Amino acid sequence: MAETKKTDRLLSLDALRGFDMLWIMGGGAIAVGLAKFTGWPVFQWWADQNEHVDWHGFHFEDLIFPMFLFMAGVSMPFSILKRQERGDSMKDIYSHLIKRTVILIVLGMIYNGVLAFQPGHYRLISVLSRIALGSFFAALIVLNSKKKWHYVWFGGILLFYWFISAFIPAPGYAAGNFSREGCLAGYIDRLLIPWSMPWENGMIEPEGILSTIPSIATALLGVLTGHFLKTDFAEWSKLKKGITMGIIGITFILLGLLWDIFFPINKKLWTSSFVLFAGGWSLVFLSIFYLIIDAWGKTTWSFFFVVIGMNSILSYLMQSMLGMHCIKDFFFQGFINLMPETLKMLVDGIVYTGTCWIALFYCYKNKIFLKV
Repeated sequence: MAETKKTDRLLSLDALRGFDMLWIMGGGAIAVGLAKFTGWPVFQWWADQNEHVDWHGFHFEDLIFPMFLFMAGVSMPFSILKRQERGDSMKDIYSHLIKRTVILIVLGMIYNGVLAFQPGHYRLISVLSRIALGSFFAALIVLNSKKKWHYVWFGGILLFYWFISAFIPAPGYAAGNFSREGCLAGYIDRLLIPWSMPWENGMIEPEGILSTIPSIATALLGVLTGHFLKTDFAEWSKLKKGITMGIIGITFILLGLLWDIFFPINKKLWTSSFVLFAGGWSLVFLSIFYLIIDAWGKTTWSFFFVVIGMNSILSYLMQSMLGMHCIKDFFFQGFINLMPETLKMLVDGIVYTGTCWIALFYCYKNKIFLKV
């Protein structure tokens, strides 16, 4: 744990990170509760959006993870490259990157329950490990190549992953098969880590080995966006940059839908079309937050999200490791039980979100942040 110092943080990025984490911090439960209480079709649609699609396709819930990784990339020009600019040695920078990667992987293993020392809890790969590895390899590219090559790496990774998934046959795998049972990513996971696959009927690891490769492109898209906001086109106004981000985001969404015809949008495979589609939405959301907060200076409304976003790793870990559900139940379950049956889920979601936010607000006021 560490205290923050005054920095040139991008407030819109903190706010968007908080908005992103909100949906795993009770926001999804609130959406389901609203649908149950009102019965309104619009809320039912939104409740459905807060569930992952089973395989091919895309819901809002499928955006939360890649948008977080995208934002990790956006922050690189404001963090890693800043360390380089102030004279930190490459040895120190690499040491920090390796340490961060190892810590996130270990935290992910603990989050998955490895300390239970029971079969089914030895899943070594996790959401945090994908964030760690995707951002680590993106950082290596950033530190060891010129900016123009970042674009080449981004496009090359997407084309490479599509090529090997769609056109390269292997024993026990048919080229171009994108099912759980027949895809190349699942075949490699079953071959190399069969003991670490408790989900998807043991057919594939959602954060598996091969699908980690395109996640690097997701982080790189964030890096390119960070360069654009920090140094590129310095003469452009924030308004122009915000609008441009939105236009590029919409373009990426359309390209993702086009690629979906040949390489389906699929989060568990992290397909190239998924990278473009989720990346496009990430750009659209960032453009909206950037325009309102940084370009137009409307910051007051964002405070709720900033409190979450400045402690994003802690807000993720508290869901399981810090027992926030137990705290909520201890203080508020009696009150929740007094509610009508149709209202219980909505109230429960609001109370849980509030409980988590108050804990994060305490950390914020005392300048306590979990930094990795």
